[in-house]
Amino acid sequence: MSDRLPIKMLHDRVLVREPREDGERRSTGGILIPATATVSKRLSWGEVVAVGNHVRAVETGDRVLFSPDDRFEVEIAGEALMLLRERDLHAVAAERNDANTGLYL
Repeated sequence: MSDRLPIKMLHDRVLVREPREDGERRSTGGILIPATATVSKRLSWGEVVAVGNHVRAVETGDRVLFSPDDRFEVEIAGEALMLLRERDLHAVAAERNDANTGLYL
């Protein structure tokens, strides 16, 4: 029998993949920020991998904004993912959003 079983997300849970940053990054003003620098209360973007049956505003494939402090990390099939509640998400970036703020990624 295989060790791998299908996973079904429950309730209001969202499974998110956070893209790994490749070291340093630049601010909008052009300042180089090293990979070792940390910013307190910085929100992160991630891609939704799976959603529970009570999730209403998010779909698989959406980009979501969340606080790294509100997450639980889990490893599935050798990949590190984050488990969040839908209420812990701050924003959703998706093509289907019709009522928006006028800001674009």
